[in-house]
Amino acid sequence: MLLGLVGKPSVGKSTFFKAATLAEVDIASYPFTTIKANHGVAYVKVDCADKEFNTQCNPNHGFCINHHRFVPVDLMDVAGLVPGASEGKGLGNQFLDDLREADVFIHIVDASGTTDIEGKPTEGYNPCDDVRFLEEELNKWYFNILVKAWKSFARKAELEDVNVAAAVAKQFSGLKVKEDDVKDVLLKLNLPDKPSTWNDEQLMEFARALRRMTKPMIIAANKCDHPNAQANIKKMQDEFPELMIYPCSADSELALREAAKAELISYIPGDDKFEIKGSVTDKQKTALEKIKKNVLDVYGGTGVQEVLNLAVFDLLKYVAIFPASANKLGDSKGNILPDCFLLPPGSTALDFAYFLHTDFGKGFIKAIDARTKRALGKDYKLKHRDALEIVAR
Repeated sequence: MLLGLVGKPSVGKSTFFKAATLAEVDIASYPFTTIKANHGVAYVKVDCADKEFNTQCNPNHGFCINHHRFVPVDLMDVAGLVPGASEGKGLGNQFLDDLREADVFIHIVDASGTTDIEGKPTEGYNPCDDVRFLEEELNKWYFNILVKAWKSFARKAELEDVNVAAAVAKQFSGLKVKEDDVKDVLLKLNLPDKPSTWNDEQLMEFARALRRMTKPMIIAANKCDHPNAQANIKKMQDEFPELMIYPCSADSELALREAAKAELISYIPGDDKFEIKGSVTDKQKTALEKIKKNVLDVYGGTGVQEVLNLAVFDLLKYVAIFPASANKLGDSKGNILPDCFLLPPGSTALDFAYFLHTDFGKGFIKAIDARTKRALGKDYKLKHRDALEIVAR
């Protein structure tokens, strides 16, 4: 799974990326600080199953703090997008090429209204314009791919009775579009039966719906501690009720995570509080108090961890699954609940068996719920935070 950070230049994408990954990246207030895409590991937060078994886990990947399990996901920060990117303006071609593999977009928007459409300093800018232009550029990206060979392709599909959904999925295969995605979009839209008769407006309607289904997006309304931010966030929520819009302060999250790394404070990402435990200077204490007053007390957190979780669990609807034996929780090395895996929605016990190992899938007998000891069949639909053992021949 790959989460892609998108947005115009100078809105805090690289700060969000660094806060989420603590990777070393360039952060500066000028356009195109990021030229090549940055890749790093971020984490989604899951209530660990270990608490229910009165034990403490030992993760192979990620980490666990106070029974909060942090499961790794791939995060990518790409060059800033400007209007006209779908036609190659700015770093548009590179930007869009970098985004092909993303499963979900996190659109970082400057909620303060202090950067214009190209990321240059200004005052009183309406961030709704950023949401609108980026949606349009992404939709045009899909549209341009679609129209390249549409007429001949659509006629051929009709004459030879070719599966249109399969043909479209093949054209978009580089963007991780599946045949079922295309079928779902066709079912939802009231388009003419003959694709060869679709006009540009109908093709755009199709491209827009396909993009929204296959590259869903959450808006991270960054710089939420700015005096103008709350009013601007309300504007975005009113204008785009169909989009998930969440306030965040990447600067605050980065400061808290770096302070925690330096053991100046104890802080669990996503929490609404922290505790000073080290020796901090008056300047550091003032900065921390400002974060508490302007961000944590107002929004219940910095929003960075929440946005990551919303992208994975609410937009993509993935589920976190713990491999766990009904009789013992440790692996051969004695590590307790060492793994937690993220699986796509609709996954079954059999899918989980194949995910763990092909032999488990081929020899599947049953799954056992480690909590209830209940036997489960191959068609059992996985639920978030299931702890399961796979029994195979």
